[in-house]
Amino acid sequence: MKLIFATNNQHKVDEIRNVLGQNLEIITLKEAGIDVDIPEPYDTLEANASGKSAFIYELTGTACFSEDTGLEVAALNGEPGVKSARYASEERSFDANIEKLLSNLSAKQDRSARFRTVISLLIDGNETLFEGICNGKIISEKKGTQGFGYDPVFIPEGSDRTFAEMSLTEKNQYSHRKKATEKLVAFLNKLSTNH
Repeated sequence: MKLIFATNNQHKVDEIRNVLGQNLEIITLKEAGIDVDIPEPYDTLEANASGKSAFIYELTGTACFSEDTGLEVAALNGEPGVKSARYASEERSFDANIEKLLSNLSAKQDRSARFRTVISLLIDGNETLFEGICNGKIISEKKGTQGFGYDPVFIPEGSDRTFAEMSLTEKNQYSHRKKATEKLVAFLNKLSTNH
């Protein structure tokens, strides 16, 4: 089964391919010859994920999925949330985003946070949503060089290391994106068995 993954983020593609296994083939926007920056105008992860998959489905008529992920920090009322990629500015600078986050948290006792991923799958015009959550906390300075985004300041529950200090395989033991992807895979496997 072939699916278009509506993203230009190679890190996300690598993480999801790592989970997918052999039965499913995903094609990135680039590999599908689609050169667009899909808008993310909505104020929830669900609406952004839906919007992105609908955009690509209308463009291609091909089964596709997209995801939106946000870091939700308790002491900041769920910020940066849906604005995670552009928290500091429209430029999408990981370093600037982390700086702003740490500065906003500097006076807060509660460092608890969670990553939340929502995947929107569109097949034959029908949408199904899948969610994955990883709880953890934000530390006060960056550690590690792996991963991307907020990985250097996020420690998942059950570990004493940040995502940026882990290999992809280790990160996938905790990953919100992996949890959502596993639900997606289970759904697709069930679907292909019934066809």
